[in-house]
Amino acid sequence: MSDAAEALTSAKAAADRLTKAKRFNALLTPLKEVRKSLLQQAAAAHPGGVLYGMPVAVKDNICTLEFTTSCGSKILQGYRSPFDATAVTKLKAAGALIAGKTNCDEFAMGSSTEHSAYGRTLHPLDKTRVPGGSSGGSAALVAAGVVPAALGSETGGSVRQPASFCGIVGIKPTYARVSRYGLVAFGSSLDQIGVFGRSVHDAGRVLSAISGRDPKDATCEDRDPLRLPTVPESLQGFVIGVPREYFPADLDPGVRRACDRVIKILRELGAVVREVSLPHTASAVPCYYVIAPAEASSNLARYDGVRYGPRLDGGGGEADVRALYRATRGAGFGAEVRRRILVGTYVLSAGYYDAYYRKAQQVRALLAQDFRNVFDRGVDLLFTPTTPTPAFKAGEKLGDPVQMYLSDVFVCTANLTGLPAMSLPIGRVKGLPVGGQLIGRAFLEDEMLEAAYALERAVPSVEEV
Repeated sequence: MSDAAEALTSAKAAADRLTKAKRFNALLTPLKEVRKSLLQQAAAAHPGGVLYGMPVAVKDNICTLEFTTSCGSKILQGYRSPFDATAVTKLKAAGALIAGKTNCDEFAMGSSTEHSAYGRTLHPLDKTRVPGGSSGGSAALVAAGVVPAALGSETGGSVRQPASFCGIVGIKPTYARVSRYGLVAFGSSLDQIGVFGRSVHDAGRVLSAISGRDPKDATCEDRDPLRLPTVPESLQGFVIGVPREYFPADLDPGVRRACDRVIKILRELGAVVREVSLPHTASAVPCYYVIAPAEASSNLARYDGVRYGPRLDGGGGEADVRALYRATRGAGFGAEVRRRILVGTYVLSAGYYDAYYRKAQQVRALLAQDFRNVFDRGVDLLFTPTTPTPAFKAGEKLGDPVQMYLSDVFVCTANLTGLPAMSLPIGRVKGLPVGGQLIGRAFLEDEMLEAAYALERAVPSVEEV
């Protein structure tokens, strides 16, 4: 079979799988549109690309020419970007096929996809539970075997958390490893494009393809694309730190058992495992929920009914600009987005900036110093749980935003510090997946992936613990 025929076969098979997976509500692009586009892309795909013929789904806050970009929000309903995100451009250059846009919490604000304007995504193993968020649509499609890989985005753990809930691999690279050009901004100092994969190899291949310099993003490091390591025979020479703050007394017993098993396996693989301390960890969530809303309130000010989305005059006529803003933003944004805009505006306001935003930035610096102290003492990687519990039930935390925010307690620190981190499946509790997290040193994703390869081979990821 020729390369072109193989790509066409792959495109048709992906379209068929997406049709069968419609029940998950993981895809926001109409299926007819996806099928037509996949066939067109297959005919034009670069046959020499390292991802040739691979269907890759893309979270709906990453711009694509082929499909609309709504960010899971009514305020961008029907919006079509005039350009591709750099990550998407690099996927196409590698021969990948863009398999539609996936459901997400509105503007990536949430931990369950329940804040999507288009309804929540169902967990592929248990429809009564959430797949995690905000990149839950991408995670669900990969976990269900619909696509081998997908792009998501992270502001406070929104790739690793759903990867843990769905039992797949999720990677957040070092901040500035992957261009943010074309990623719709939520919190610019925190936002990153990340990757989901059924295996470490699939996720690593896609990350390698989208990484590297980009003149369109001033924050993107001038570095060559990530080079994938070989699969190691052992972890001899690795020093793995286990932060005591990530194993609190109220950690889910099943999650603790799974992590204890991994720690034992790390030692069997030849790694030196030592307990370490990250003393400011308890301040990470409150710090994040000051900085992220502050940046969101600034970034989302552009959605005013003038340049994007619907235009509602609020009964005052279009000459009444304030009425236009109020009506458009009030109808276009959901409750969670409005909540975060209000919080962000408050912490940036005169009289409160020093009390909240400046303090949060100081805490952020302390968190970064905690990690530097640990790595400077010879630790190569950190191992932690990805989430405190397996996937929770739909609606369980919807009425209590603070409890929803706390589901990101182990993942938001890597966004605040800019460090690379990933989640991989390490077992199941009552049939639900549990993820373990590796956190590495800046721009040393190869070390993190090397350890992940070894763990993937040694840890029974679908075994009950």
